[in-house]
Amino acid sequence: MFIIRPIRHTDLEVLLEIARESGPGFTSLPADAEFLANKIRQSVETLSRSDAAPGPETYLFVLEDSDSGEIAGTCGITAAVGLDMPFYHYHLGTVVHSSRELGVYNEFKTLNLCNDYTGSSELCTLYMRPKYRHSGQGTLLSKSRFLFMAEHSGRFDDRVIAEMRGFTDEQHTNPFWEGLGRRFFSMDYDQADHLTGAGNKVFIAELMPKHSIYIHLLPEDAQEVIGKVHPNTEPACKMLRREGFRFENYIDIFDAGPTLAARQGDIRAINKSRRARVIVDDSPPPDGARRHLVANTLTTGFRCLMTPLSPERKTLRLSAEQAAALSLQEGDEARLLRL
Repeated sequence: MFIIRPIRHTDLEVLLEIARESGPGFTSLPADAEFLANKIRQSVETLSRSDAAPGPETYLFVLEDSDSGEIAGTCGITAAVGLDMPFYHYHLGTVVHSSRELGVYNEFKTLNLCNDYTGSSELCTLYMRPKYRHSGQGTLLSKSRFLFMAEHSGRFDDRVIAEMRGFTDEQHTNPFWEGLGRRFFSMDYDQADHLTGAGNKVFIAELMPKHSIYIHLLPEDAQEVIGKVHPNTEPACKMLRREGFRFENYIDIFDAGPTLAARQGDIRAINKSRRARVIVDDSPPPDGARRHLVANTLTTGFRCLMTPLSPERKTLRLSAEQAAALSLQEGDEARLLRL
């Protein structure tokens, strides 16, 4: 059985392995043991607080195979970005150069450095380990965060964003970085990515140009990857669009990956989820049962799994094993989402 649970201090070693596996471009998970240990501590402490308001903390969760004890993947939510350090994007804009006298009218696309998403909640750190990518549990790993947000909405901002990993080729080279970033940072993409992932973002403000950048002046291969996602990120991008997330013309300043955004109330998995009372019943699911996510209503003890169900209006039936995995008993309330 696969189940989502909050990360623990004992998960540091496997989280470090995942950080190494994920490779360049996975900014929110640098392969730095001290940094990751602090992220885990922050998550554990924030979950334990009953009055947590949106702040710079990141809630981290893992997908665990309860049969083997192995960690199949990880995901996270930062409650509010940009409150402890600047949170940068490029905004895609348009400027017009025209001369009525000469009969010339030109529109140019531009990049403008900004902090427009400051204070937003961010879906982050989504990674499924390669050996589990065909287990069908990617939906659980990604969407479980929405059930947690639906149950604990006061911990998060109304606006939710997700930065999609930008395109890199087989040599882990990013054409956008080579065409723009390298000219100002004088370092390799991997080094810049590691620095910003580890929280060292001061150099961005120090080295990036403060004026508009005209996109048509960039190399063609750099222009072509603006707003393009990494092949491994395409499924997550499609899923978020189905959930109601939209591209608002903001891209990552390093790899030009798109940032998607939505309001909590517009996210399908949040507004379609509901509470129901648990009935413990070991009978097999009836014919026609549909896949659902089911989660308890806890914070530190949060658990979520995916199972076929035919829920009634106000109740749902779980096996004794499922109820135990979710720390639920007969009569408790759970949150469920039909997939």
